[in-house]
Amino acid sequence: MSRHARRGRAGLAAVLALLAPPLLACEPELTPVAPATWVVEGAREEIAADNCGLIANLGVIATGEGVVLIDSGPSRTLGEALEAEIMALTGQPVRWVLNTHHHPDHVFGNQAFANAEVLALAGTAEAMARDAAAFEANLRRLLGEAFAGTRLRLPDRAVAPGRHDFGGYPLELHAFRGHSGADLVIFDAATGVLFAGDLVFHQRTATTPHTPGLQAWIEELDRLEALRYRVMVPGHGPVDHEGAALAQTRDYLAWLDRHFDEQASRGATANQVREAPLPERFAGLALAEYELTRSLSHLYPRYEQRWLWGEAP
Repeated sequence: MSRHARRGRAGLAAVLALLAPPLLACEPELTPVAPATWVVEGAREEIAADNCGLIANLGVIATGEGVVLIDSGPSRTLGEALEAEIMALTGQPVRWVLNTHHHPDHVFGNQAFANAEVLALAGTAEAMARDAAAFEANLRRLLGEAFAGTRLRLPDRAVAPGRHDFGGYPLELHAFRGHSGADLVIFDAATGVLFAGDLVFHQRTATTPHTPGLQAWIEELDRLEALRYRVMVPGHGPVDHEGAALAQTRDYLAWLDRHFDEQASRGATANQVREAPLPERFAGLALAEYELTRSLSHLYPRYEQRWLWGEAP
């Protein structure tokens, strides 16, 4: 090949490189919240390619005998990046992955942790198997290349509530159901850190597609508060040290329950409910209008049925 041909080809490659879309930087950042404990805070946004689907909070506890990872994120790509960050930071491999519930932004990274045992509540494993195909198709559409090669790895075994040792490190596992029907909460009594999963949201509007009912969810928040935590890691939003996250979630869910019930009692349509203004204290929450619209689609019919036929929402 002549010198001029080589230069022409090199120039073309440079132009194509400039025109090509930039590679996504799916690089999770681990922030310390307690001794040997870190959190990856997800973006308070809709799941999308430009945030690599990293919208949920993930937890890391280094036990000395390996790492406990609490939720694994939305894809194999993100999981692999997370595994590398964890090893660089702690010098320990991930040996256990705890899935708090079955929603895809929390579990599709399982595949990346081939040498770890994946654990979840029995109800979570059942829901993951039930919804895997639909979740996978949706994430592939939303994330594009960031989801390439990802397949859902189901839990290796079901875990029961109670005290469990992970390499000699004790953690309390608690079973709830208010958000998804099967919600695992992890409490580290030594540090006072509570990983609440999506039972709690902070500065981000709660999602409600699989809740068995808002009243049941609200009642469970009282159980959660009784654990006497010092640091709250919500499923979405900033870590909380003041009790604000749980109080905000309770306030929003209670308002949503009252609002839907009052509107249904007077025969309001879903469109009429959507047009009503949000209370000021919720209007500033991330994705407030978006999540209200979603809750209307899958929850409001329950309230209409209650007033039409006396069925509980």
